[in-house]
Amino acid sequence: MSNNIRLKGGLNIPISGEAALQTSAAVKPDVVAICPGDFKGLVPRLLVREGDKVLAGSPVLADKQCADILITSPVSGTVAQVVRGDKRKLLAVLVKADEAQQCVDFGVMKPSQADAAAIKARLLESGLWASLVQRPYGILANPEVQPKAIFVSAFSTAPLAANTEFVLAAEVDNIQTGIDALAKLTPGGVHIGLSADNYSGTPFHRLENVIQHVFSGKHPAGNVGIQISHISPIRKGETVWTVSMLMLAAIGKLLNTGKLNLARKVAVTGPVAKSPAYVDALPGIAMKQLSAFYDNAAGDVRFVSGDALSGKNVGENGYLGFFDNQVTLLHEGTERELLGWAKPFRFNQFSSSRAYFSWLCPKKKYAMDTNTHGGPRAFVVSDVYSKVLPMDIFPVYLIKACLAGDLDKMEKFGIYEVLPEDLALCEYVDPSKNDIQAILEAGIDKMIKEMA
Repeated sequence: MSNNIRLKGGLNIPISGEAALQTSAAVKPDVVAICPGDFKGLVPRLLVREGDKVLAGSPVLADKQCADILITSPVSGTVAQVVRGDKRKLLAVLVKADEAQQCVDFGVMKPSQADAAAIKARLLESGLWASLVQRPYGILANPEVQPKAIFVSAFSTAPLAANTEFVLAAEVDNIQTGIDALAKLTPGGVHIGLSADNYSGTPFHRLENVIQHVFSGKHPAGNVGIQISHISPIRKGETVWTVSMLMLAAIGKLLNTGKLNLARKVAVTGPVAKSPAYVDALPGIAMKQLSAFYDNAAGDVRFVSGDALSGKNVGENGYLGFFDNQVTLLHEGTERELLGWAKPFRFNQFSSSRAYFSWLCPKKKYAMDTNTHGGPRAFVVSDVYSKVLPMDIFPVYLIKACLAGDLDKMEKFGIYEVLPEDLALCEYVDPSKNDIQAILEAGIDKMIKEMA
């Protein structure tokens, strides 16, 4: 049974470079990076040293605050390097993959025959507990806390996002297993958000043991945070967990086979990508292993792990994030345009406010770059945020409260309900050119520090 929720507002970004629904290659892992920065709230403790042998599923990191939470290796191989930054901050553990992969055997587990404690223990020892994200704050889920519910979004509306049905077409049984397991960890059940545009065409509407919700509207309708705000808003003192469909499939594979398998189809997208398509890969692969899709001879390509709005700029020497199944390749927009503000007839530029005539070509795709066409300015109060954010909060006042570090006002204006990705569109349309996501992230960090 499902309920239909129509979202008002939002904005679809018409960027070119969508991946064709075909798998063009399989990227064989060479050196795979395990990055603590992928897991917000993790205080990493290193469990391996350079030269150590590991299997797929062997623990590499542990959380200093909760020793039961482990981060495991996605491949078998040898620890090639431990990368540290300023003040010896742990940045990454690089594992040189073996030719023949070997896995830790955790044993097959049927959710129907296991209790919540056994399921929780299996997720912790395999490293897949890290796939559960706790809200508020978007941190690692606390094993000692029982969430009021678990939420999953079965579609994405982000720019050039990977097609969920194509990526997970063969994983429906594993996803069902993952749902059956997670349903035992919460009294509120597992809620899944489906798209009204493709409800009858997706195999996910046949999933059982879930509470379905059907959403229609523009981006960010596919963001799980937006969906939660319309299903069961997070109040002070409440906790919910979220998990992506990608990681839900990984949990199912773990329980059905007894082995950790993080393999996924990754969409290589973006205006500067050559023949955008999908590749079979693992999290942590180097961007340089995707060299067939780009030409960076001029050093003007930005490598984003994730989507263009909320993904992470990792650079050519960076790695695919643990939660990501998309890479976006963008042109670094360093060019200056003389009197660009005085040119209304800019048919190759998109405007969300009809400042140009792009609204006359609603189906046109644009080769967007990273140019912001101006620098930060005074933070003006306007309604542009509310037009693209279908949530019952006050985004302008929330961001101002974050800038001021005012905890009471952050609470009042809805910081428990949002993560930076939910306000990515606000950053895109912001006339003041503020880094909204970074401001919100700093506010969340202050809340975590002060409220601990």
